[in-house]
Amino acid sequence: MPRTYHIWTIGCQMNEADSRRLAQQLEFAGFQPVDRAEAAEVVVLNTCVVRQQAEDKAVGRLGALKAVKAARPDMTVALMGCMVGMKEAPALKKRFPFVDVFMPPSDTAPLLDFLHDRGLFDEIRRAEAGARALRDAVQDEDLPLPIREQGAVTAHVPVVLGCSHACTFCVIPYRRGAERSRPMPDILREVESLAAQGVREVMLLGQIVDRYGTDFGGGTDLSALLRAVAAIDGIRRVRFLTSHPNYMTDEILETVASSDIICPQIEVPIQAGNDEVLDRMRRGYTVDQYRRLIARIRSFMPDAAIHTDIIVGFPGETPEQFEDTVRLIEELRLEKVHLSKYSERPKTIAARRMPDDVPEQEKQERWQRIEDLQTRILDEKNRRLRGQTVSVLVEDHYKGKWRGRTPHGKLVFFEDARTQRGDETLVRIDWTGPYSMIGVPADARRDLPLLVV
Repeated sequence: MPRTYHIWTIGCQMNEADSRRLAQQLEFAGFQPVDRAEAAEVVVLNTCVVRQQAEDKAVGRLGALKAVKAARPDMTVALMGCMVGMKEAPALKKRFPFVDVFMPPSDTAPLLDFLHDRGLFDEIRRAEAGARALRDAVQDEDLPLPIREQGAVTAHVPVVLGCSHACTFCVIPYRRGAERSRPMPDILREVESLAAQGVREVMLLGQIVDRYGTDFGGGTDLSALLRAVAAIDGIRRVRFLTSHPNYMTDEILETVASSDIICPQIEVPIQAGNDEVLDRMRRGYTVDQYRRLIARIRSFMPDAAIHTDIIVGFPGETPEQFEDTVRLIEELRLEKVHLSKYSERPKTIAARRMPDDVPEQEKQERWQRIEDLQTRILDEKNRRLRGQTVSVLVEDHYKGKWRGRTPHGKLVFFEDARTQRGDETLVRIDWTGPYSMIGVPADARRDLPLLVV
């Protein structure tokens, strides 16, 4: 009987990539996935603490596992991700003594070593590894996709781990450690393996992805990485996030604008539309500098899909300062706003020095104002695509329709008996909403304008 595992994941794309990587390693070592944690021999909770709600969910999951572990002491329980961070394991061990293994973000070695030392790796795999220890073999970049992700069209690939910027609201530097870039050969080997298994689109990930390679020197940077990934056989689309306004260079923009494979989607958060709030956040730029950045992006790519992040209710944010944010969103009309309410995080500068003085009800009202505004903006922008033809990379089949995205990240649904997952298809848009569109397959006739959006 094969050994079994279950991974529960919450949080960002980096956590999703970490969970995929761990699943690949466990399956290579002879484990198979199961749906329920209670039925698994190895249970991993991959956690997030960027917001209190995410941390509370992880604690709730741990509480449910405590009784299961007591009834099945041979079960291995592992805690992974930002809840563990770089230094939190000792305190968590006291709080949750039934947890066997604590794993910092993106570091699967503690669990692999635990399982290896207890002889829980598959004996067949041990024999196959031969002179090369299985403990080392499972660390390869070139491993099969997990059973449940085989056939996937898209995949996330971390390229920059950690962050050293230390915005006053952000817990990431304290939990994921200092910024460090992965070697380019490792990244390319991983993408080549994914492409060979049918992945057609990769998203390169970093807390500040624009800073890729700055710790290497010698000309290794994000532009070079983007070009190298885009040249890999089988890869049709490349995306990257998250950028920081201070590090978005003309070279990056020129690289994106000149490529048919690198998608013209730029994720560049502003966080607030008022200079005093930005200064308290320690973001390192002004609203006017951000405006000029957006103009610069659009000078390279007039139709670029620009995404941003907004935090409402940051300590000290007055109603007037919030209105500045509303006006900026109305002015810039960006493609997407990732919106959140300020949540005090332990050890951050804001938590130590700034009282959380915006009432929760006010935060919610501000959140709703911006949500409603952005929904209207997206609805207006998408209406212009009715009757137009767009290119869609088909990701999966959902509720009787094929589902995929345009190079600009717009979600499109359509029906077509000829289509298969992974196809790149021209679709004529018949209906649009703020967050998705519906169309029908379009013949590539010359009288139909093709908008690659």
